[in-house]
Amino acid sequence: MPVLELNQEDQYLVASGETPLLEVYAALPERLFPPFPPVELPGGVGGLVERGGFAQTFFFPADVLGLTFETPSGQRIVAGGRVVKNVQGYDLVRPFVGSFGVLGRALEVVLRLRPARAAALWRYERTGELRPRFVWEAEGDRLAFHWGHPRELERAGWSAELELEPGIDYTPLFPEGMGVGQGGPLRDDRFAWADGGGRPPLPPAFAKLAQALDGGGA
Repeated sequence: MPVLELNQEDQYLVASGETPLLEVYAALPERLFPPFPPVELPGGVGGLVERGGFAQTFFFPADVLGLTFETPSGQRIVAGGRVVKNVQGYDLVRPFVGSFGVLGRALEVVLRLRPARAAALWRYERTGELRPRFVWEAEGDRLAFHWGHPRELERAGWSAELELEPGIDYTPLFPEGMGVGQGGPLRDDRFAWADGGGRPPLPPAFAKLAQALDGGGA
């Protein structure tokens, strides 16, 4: 099964890279949430991690505890672990998150889960006292998703008349794959996401890291 392991006590989940995002939601018990909103995007969990997340207003790499990835030349690399504090060896998790496939392809991902008493997806019409955990624009609509205490949702701008059903599938918007580009159908605080779009410019130091990880051949 794509969802390989769920640990409710330590609040983490292990999923294969191809696991659809909504399958992660379906596998979770009530009141535990992953670090992404309840929408479907191309590439599943692996694609999400390679793009550095979607729509989050927090530091997404901190919620990726570990991963196994394959470099372009086929080398298999294991980074991080299943606990928050993992200090063995070099930290390759954070460079991989948001690398847009330059370092390789995610095969298995360990995600931190967060407990919450309530959650909602809604049309984001105003700015409340608290910023929602996820905010994005989709084809002209501005949306928000937040999990936390019920009072937090109201402080973040939720109201019952603005609420939407979770489980939106955005994959038909990206038949050629989801990348960075101008004029795309989705936008968050980092990028405009376009069909078949590319990746952001690659810093020279990052290119050297990719080459070193790939045995000098990338």
